Amino acid sequence: MESVISSNEVASLATDFSMMSLFFRADLVVKSVILILIFSSIWSWAIIVSKIIKYRKLKKQELEFDEIFWSGNSFEDLYETFSLESNDPKSKIFCSAIEEWKKSSKSKTNININSLKERMNRSMLIVYNKESELIEKNITFLATAGSTAPFIGLFGTVWGIMNSFQSIAIAQNTNLSVVAPGIAEALFATALGLFVAIPAVVAYNKISSDLSKYFMSLESFIDEFTTIFFRQLEAK
Repeated sequence: MESVISSNEVASLATDFSMMSLFFRADLVVKSVILILIFSSIWSWAIIVSKIIKYRKLKKQELEFDEIFWSGNSFEDLYETFSLESNDPKSKIFCSAIEEWKKSSKSKTNININSLKERMNRSMLIVYNKESELIEKNITFLATAGSTAPFIGLFGTVWGIMNSFQSIAIAQNTNLSVVAPGIAEALFATALGLFVAIPAVVAYNKISSDLSKYFMSLESFIDEFTTIFFRQLEAK
């Protein structure tokens, strides 16, 4: 009677194709592949959510900055306003340029317009590069996950199929109950790889496109501000 119960338990485990059962039944290599893919999925979604929140915050700050900047106040007044709480990239770019101008104004020598323009542009570009690097931080992981996850899953698939063939050779039986568990583990690894890759690729393309537009707006602001500032400086 005990042997019959044991056989039934084994049979029920073999026919259990839930995700947890597939994971615990897999060998060390397939388990490692699954764990890598699960970690990649969690980290990818963490990056996706954080970048979406960050982008919305940047757009909100940009609208607030544009509203104040184009209100008609002098650059000195704007500098006093933005320097108190310059959290967004546009504010930091603007403040870096005004700070460079203030340093040049304090010097007793005559201001060379071309030299000042070059220094201000350099200061703004330094801030722009730092801010863009911070904004784009970790986004390349999405591209990496999107391109490598299917192949990692495919490796788990190949390994699982090899285990199935070994089971057939050992049992000398091509019955579906012998082959099915290994095939199921293999397909689970493939499905998990696609589950990681597809959202990562879609999110990377979307986030990259949105950030490219935002960076273009920053570059346009640098050009607009430089033109307006030196037009007013030359008119004095």
